[in-house]
Amino acid sequence: MVKYCEVRYGHILLGNKIRYCDNLFTRMKGLMFNFSKDGAILVSRGENVSESSIHMFFVFRSLDILWLNKNMEVVDIRRNVKPFTPLVKPKKAAKYVVELPVGEVEKVHKGARLDFGRIRKR
Repeated sequence: MVKYCEVRYGHILLGNKIRYCDNLFTRMKGLMFNFSKDGAILVSRGENVSESSIHMFFVFRSLDILWLNKNMEVVDIRRNVKPFTPLVKPKKAAKYVVELPVGEVEKVHKGARLDFGRIRKR
């Protein structure tokens, strides 16, 4: 069963449908082979650079990527990451990777605090 939640920056809702990927299978799949405008939150077990690195293989659209630490603060941002990029690593350790459609994070900056809404299953 797929889990979804909201991502908010203050009163601004980021993205539309955000998948909450908190197990090995859903983290590995992420947004691969997804043609919708969904976003995703990839939850790492720990807070480090290697676990929060991503690839864009079989992701067929560009994305904006946010990395958050355990306190939900943005530690790195990459905008307009192209499909099939082999490796995208944050500059600082992160617990959460938030993948969103391009343009959704233009008002977000490093150090900003985000909030995930209630997690729902569909």
